[in-house]
Amino acid sequence: MPEPKPRLAERLRARFGDRALAIVESRDETTLEVAPACYIDVARALRDEADFAFEMAVDLAGLDFLGYGQAEWDTTDVSSEGFSRGVEGEGPGRFRWENRPQGLGPDRRFAVSVHLLSIRNNQRIRLRTFAHDNALPVVPSLVDVWPGLDWFEREAFDLFGIVFEGHPDLRRILTDYGFVGHPFRKDFPLIGNVEVRYDAEKKRVVYEPVSIEPRVGVPRVVREDSRWHQSASEQAAKKA
Repeated sequence: MPEPKPRLAERLRARFGDRALAIVESRDETTLEVAPACYIDVARALRDEADFAFEMAVDLAGLDFLGYGQAEWDTTDVSSEGFSRGVEGEGPGRFRWENRPQGLGPDRRFAVSVHLLSIRNNQRIRLRTFAHDNALPVVPSLVDVWPGLDWFEREAFDLFGIVFEGHPDLRRILTDYGFVGHPFRKDFPLIGNVEVRYDAEKKRVVYEPVSIEPRVGVPRVVREDSRWHQSASEQAAKKA
């Protein structure tokens, strides 16, 4: 009887050695983190070697770790006046990366995460790399490895400002031609920088500074459902 095949994480560690900066297994998902310098070589190996055979890139996303690990809302009391402390406090959207509170979030800010699928081996993996420069994040393009990532990389460039070196046509894809900034960065204001309206006198669309108060997002809090424990207690009481 053949021996069972080693887990994906073990095969990744044996194949890439020191190039694997981190291999994380969580919720039945495996994440391989590498440096930008070996990003393309590792991607080609994951695609071409039969032991991995990740022939399909399902998705690519930019990541902004500004405020990562911050628990601002854990100490916020809900009142009839709403979440005003969220606007007054120092959370993402109310400071820039270079002015962030001391000890808030990791030193590396921008990352790219690619989700890969191997139909042959029926397995998935997340490949991730962090840009070295937080002011001008640059990572290699994987379009030559998986051509389908073309528009995904343009989206990450548009929304996060991550530059994909070697991309054949890197330009905005979702925002307007004259758009300023990158709206998925966590220091981009939720109200935006400008608003658009039609000026009847000028007979054209005009851009003006926003006229509404600053806003912040209220995170969705996932709480444990107590109905299961209540049902279990009731069933135990009936049996007793």
